[in-house]
Amino acid sequence: MDKIIKVALPDFALEHGQNNAAKALGVTQGAICRAIKSGRNIQVTIENGVIKAEELRPFPNQPRDLP
Repeated sequence: MDKIIKVALPDFALEHGQNNAAKALGVTQGAICRAIKSGRNIQVTIENGVIKAEELRPFPNQPRDLP
């Protein structure tokens, strides 16, 4: 059975360091820092050694005026 681990980006970066987190996700260390500081809801998923991240946002993202 495959083991899937999900963790919030700040926790992932704290455990592995921002530089290593950035390398694992294919972004810069600055991008990791900005995402954490701005409070974006990014979840890191580790499955079979593959590391991916996705941002969870409300839908629709832009509030709209209802008539």
